[in-house]
Amino acid sequence: MRLHKLKASDTTGTYLVDSPVTENDILLMAKQLASLRLRKGRALTSPKEVFSHLQALLAGYEHEVFALLMLDSQHRIIAFTELFRGTLDSASVYPREIVKAVLEHNAAATILVHNHPSGDPEPSQSDLTLTHKLREALNLVGVRTLDHIVVGHEGCVSLADRGYL
Repeated sequence: MRLHKLKASDTTGTYLVDSPVTENDILLMAKQLASLRLRKGRALTSPKEVFSHLQALLAGYEHEVFALLMLDSQHRIIAFTELFRGTLDSASVYPREIVKAVLEHNAAATILVHNHPSGDPEPSQSDLTLTHKLREALNLVGVRTLDHIVVGHEGCVSLADRGYL
């Protein structure tokens, strides 16, 4: 991977690049930008606000990844952590490890996130069952589950928007 030297342009929020940029370079820069947008201290106000950032981070995987967006009591980001990596169509997710990670970060709330490598973000019955289990486990330690977002190439689905949380 080569590094590109960026210079600020005359237009706010745009940059000039000193050498040709490949598609892989653009995807890498998009992931880096998405990570910055999910940085510590940023307040979240709606699921749609984070959809594009989560898509940039997770939609390109050829395997399932389960992650947590951990928040403080004001719904500001504490951390975004990928916890489990699975296969083409599933990932083993352990409630004990989820609770452990949330407590380590002293999170007051969390947003569950995982991708569907098929590209279709429609939640499966096992996604709904897992959401219920994790919500119960997190409730026992006083952590609110705000949402479970399923990420695909075709978009994102918020289980909270669908009324499952």
